[in-house]
Amino acid sequence: MHTLPVNPIPPSIFEQVGFYWYQSPGDLDYVADELVQVTAGEGEAFYRAAEELYGMYVQAAQHVIDQKLFELLDIPENLVEMIRLSWEDDRHFHLLGRFDLAGGLDGIPIKLIEFNADTPSTIFETALIQWMILRHNGLDEERQFNRLYETVQESFIRTRNIHPAFAGADAPIPCVLFSCLDMGLEDENTTRLLEEMAYEAGFITGFEYAHDVCFDEEGISNHAGDRFDFWYKLLPYEYIAMEEPELAELLTGLLRRDKVILMNPPYSLLFQSKGILKVLWDLFPGHPLLLETSFEPLRGTSCVEKKTFSREGDNVRILDKAGNELDRRDGDYVSYRSIFQEFADLPTDGEGRLYQAGVFFSWEPCGLGFRREKGIIHNLSQFAGHTIRAGFPES
Repeated sequence: MHTLPVNPIPPSIFEQVGFYWYQSPGDLDYVADELVQVTAGEGEAFYRAAEELYGMYVQAAQHVIDQKLFELLDIPENLVEMIRLSWEDDRHFHLLGRFDLAGGLDGIPIKLIEFNADTPSTIFETALIQWMILRHNGLDEERQFNRLYETVQESFIRTRNIHPAFAGADAPIPCVLFSCLDMGLEDENTTRLLEEMAYEAGFITGFEYAHDVCFDEEGISNHAGDRFDFWYKLLPYEYIAMEEPELAELLTGLLRRDKVILMNPPYSLLFQSKGILKVLWDLFPGHPLLLETSFEPLRGTSCVEKKTFSREGDNVRILDKAGNELDRRDGDYVSYRSIFQEFADLPTDGEGRLYQAGVFFSWEPCGLGFRREKGIIHNLSQFAGHTIRAGFPES
């Protein structure tokens, strides 16, 4: 592991750009005062891995749909039609997701941990904050594998162009409404950052908390009565299925009648479910980017138990070869099915902190960042930006 110490950005500057979650409950700042140094070869390998994995996920999702394996992935029954409708309609474009990857540094092979395909976090940190760290420290701002902001803008344009109603030069300007739960500034400002990307890409945009969005048989609108063609929601589909079943029914009807386009689309839930890790292993057994995965504990192999729809490191257990528990984090996802994934080594620094790479995907791989922790990585683990290590162009 090679890291580069940097001067931290003052809180006042963070707050100027709307980044208010720079503080952590513990002694450490949320944003690390070190950058991970990656070689050009390592960065390219992360990107190639994400590109190949996305293609494998598409094949796995098609297999789930063809074989009707929704229950195996813990997909709620009231979302199945939505998933099918969005999968069969190219206008429902998968805007953004984040692959969590083990390895990739110090010669440790890259392995897929999971794909946060529905409501990925660290968008703000990856797109803006790590770029700001370079600038604040007088470092070359181009020495990153990071085009997340620009690439998501391009994906918004692509989303518009594949919709026949908005593709022509004389076509009307599409309208997209952005929503999240009213649960804090992290979700809201991340959603508003995506709104800014869409606005710069030529969309008419609006923001409305999810509980204030108006749904009816003709589509969606804000509290002022303005209609929108697209809806981006930073709230999980499984939450809608369980907590708002009437909304799930309404959205299904709107998709059936071609009244709205959803971002991210309902089929992103197939990618989000960790149950698809078992499907991937069945379809591509022994693939060098995959870890053995089962719905039963792996015999004679250290493994990680997690739930199909657990988030932020909750309900994770690490087991040794004999099945003894080495570490755990509890949470609210106990009702979901367990999957058991072969344990993967993570790069480790001199202080015993483990580093997990996150690679964003929006039509193509587009942004690299890291989380680090002494133990199971979770939502309060430090975010560490990166820089391309000068003088090491290949590996």
